Amino acid sequence: MARTQGSRAEITGPAVRDAARQLFARHGFAAVSMRQIAAEVGVQAGALYAYTPDKQALLYDLLRSHMEDLLAAWHDNPAAPALDRLDAFLRFHIQTSLERPEAVFLSYMELRNLTPENRRLIADLRRRYEDALEAILIAGQAQGSMSMPDTRLTTMALIAMLTGVASWYREGGRLDQDRVMAVYGDLVRGAVGACP
Repeated sequence: MARTQGSRAEITGPAVRDAARQLFARHGFAAVSMRQIAAEVGVQAGALYAYTPDKQALLYDLLRSHMEDLLAAWHDNPAAPALDRLDAFLRFHIQTSLERPEAVFLSYMELRNLTPENRRLIADLRRRYEDALEAILIAGQAQGSMSMPDTRLTTMALIAMLTGVASWYREGGRLDQDRVMAVYGDLVRGAVGACP
């Protein structure tokens, strides 16, 4: 397919990323070819290389930008009570997961398809995000408002639980987002042994 009339880098570059994100999420990284991505965007396959060196770099860029956006958007208030901070984290994580379900899916399911170096770089970004939640749990224990046997393990369990919302929640379903967040809030408080 020929390049779309009038397409420009500021339009085509983001379109390539969006198409790759959608196709990788729908079919899996290994099953998607650069030719399929090009067809989705409406450009020649060779034109993709003006926007990315290869498919691996494209996947890495999608995962990196997702984690960097998440880290940039999260704002904690260390002066607030730990339970309030935990509630803010829960709401932030669920909301951003529901806004970007494909990016969340790729972040967890396609990490295995990165080169070892790229995987390490993404793991470092993920660790920074996990550390933000663990800092809240550590503060909760220090304040006496939370009790758990292992803050790191609890951190990982909570992130997995909260991220899972993106795989099953549907707008217009039985529960709206506010109700989901309220129920998850109770579950999270139970998981951290929150004192009444």
